Amino acid sequence: MSIIRELNNDIKKIVENAGYKVENLILQPSGRRDLGQFQLNDAMNLAKIYKKSPRVIAEDIVKELEKDTRFTNLNIAGPGFINIKLTDEYLGSLLTKIYEDKSLNIDKREKKTVVLDYGGANVAKALHVGHLRSANIGEALKRLARTLGYEVIGDAHLGDYGRPLGLVILEIKKRYPNLAYFDENYTGDYSEVELPVTNKDLEEIYPYASTKSKEDEEYLEEAREITFKVQNHDRGYYDLWKKVVEISKADIKQVYDMLNVDFDLWLGESDAAEYIADLTKIYEEKNVLKESEGALIVEVKEDEDTSPMPPLLFKRSNGTISYETTDLATILQRKEEINPDEIWYCVDARQELHFDQVFRAARKAKLVDDKVNLEFIGFGTMNGTDGKPFKTRDGGVMSLKDLISLVEEETRKRINPDTVEEAKRESVAKTIAIATLKYADLLPFRGTDYIFDPEKFSDLDGKTGPYLLYSTIRMKSLLEKGAHLKIGEITKFKTETEKELSLTILRLPIILDKALDSKSLNDITEYIYKLTSLYNKFYSENKILTEEDEELQKSWLTLTKIVYDINIMLLDMLAIKVPEKM
Repeated sequence: MSIIRELNNDIKKIVENAGYKVENLILQPSGRRDLGQFQLNDAMNLAKIYKKSPRVIAEDIVKELEKDTRFTNLNIAGPGFINIKLTDEYLGSLLTKIYEDKSLNIDKREKKTVVLDYGGANVAKALHVGHLRSANIGEALKRLARTLGYEVIGDAHLGDYGRPLGLVILEIKKRYPNLAYFDENYTGDYSEVELPVTNKDLEEIYPYASTKSKEDEEYLEEAREITFKVQNHDRGYYDLWKKVVEISKADIKQVYDMLNVDFDLWLGESDAAEYIADLTKIYEEKNVLKESEGALIVEVKEDEDTSPMPPLLFKRSNGTISYETTDLATILQRKEEINPDEIWYCVDARQELHFDQVFRAARKAKLVDDKVNLEFIGFGTMNGTDGKPFKTRDGGVMSLKDLISLVEEETRKRINPDTVEEAKRESVAKTIAIATLKYADLLPFRGTDYIFDPEKFSDLDGKTGPYLLYSTIRMKSLLEKGAHLKIGEITKFKTETEKELSLTILRLPIILDKALDSKSLNDITEYIYKLTSLYNKFYSENKILTEEDEELQKSWLTLTKIVYDINIMLLDMLAIKVPEKM
């Protein structure tokens, strides 16, 4: 249990000793530091229950609080707002405990097993800027939830089983018709057949085939037939498909590695294919499949719906499996192989209708128990300075590799040549670029669209990733210079800034809880900026290394170490690495 929660519980007992039962007492940070550091607002609610003046109730509570030597400057404002200040000795002791044991500044939750579906890259297509937010938000949510005690299994959930693959294989067939994969008489081992196609070729093939399919109905129909063959494991086509997936997956992993994104499972839609037969049987037994123009559908509209809710397409009239059905099969697979308490889907907000259909269809056939939470975690788009999605110069969607390179150009300008040796500048520029992208991406509430300006977010000043990195590196340097001093206790305060910094440290568990409840990282990004800015203010006000009062100096260095450790923890939670120098 965190120190701030223990303090809440202690004050709850004091309120009860004053004669008042309160369910969920919450100690709020005061907006008026001249009146107190915390504010207790429960007297207003208690007045309704006990039919007494809130001022009288507040006075009763203050009388009990005055018996506790940890509190000072107790006063009542307005109709019954109780202002509380912690004594310097007590505040220092709380920070000392956190220095000794970081877990005292985190509230662990009851253990749950969560499958987190994020990433969602499509095989044979280049990762583009549209994949960035799912990777960033999903990875950070995974790390946050693990910090708070959940067992989280991250799944890349690759798109590898639909029509795009049929289009790619068709175009490979058109270009290389003599490959053994297309020879019905070939009896050899396909693993030994050389495929003259690289990932770069695949990135060109798919857009070409996709455009052609929109112009040529015959071409599209042929792609549908090949998709059907792949889904039915037809020899040759299925083996070629496996090789295409293998080539593409290697490149996808490389880009995710650049973003510090790590998945526990690299499963695709195809991995749930073995559950399609069982899934179909379940839906047939539940009598929820209906025929519609040769296709099979599931009606998911409910009586209370006020907006259109189309049926879920279970199987197309040509026999191919729909995207919705592979998602249902994946839910069944996860139930059988993992049996999670919750499944979270971190995807573009524009897919909300799709997941609404899938969740309803899953509930209708009772694929999972009612207690299993299926949660859609939607996010907005990242746009350029013109307010439109990032594009290449020729108008195409910008690849993630190109976006990272674009930001690298800016961050390279910020590197101090006197600090970072030339051989390491490229690596440091890339590290700062990823921090720039990630912090900017996680700064707004996930549901909102936002504008990414590479120059603005690469700046060393302001609310940016580079500002946090630079400040954290400076903290580390200060601690190294003061390493000869034995630190570990905060016994003295000099300024209000360091007290404010200490109170901000105590708020960390509340911030982490709020972030997990909202499934958004903006509270954490705002918190780490505020904490770091407060520390920098404290740093500029005091000459820490030349301070003559050794007790005060040790307290300051101990405070520095606590802030540094929190920054390192939170940056790692956001999947941001800190370079040695910049």
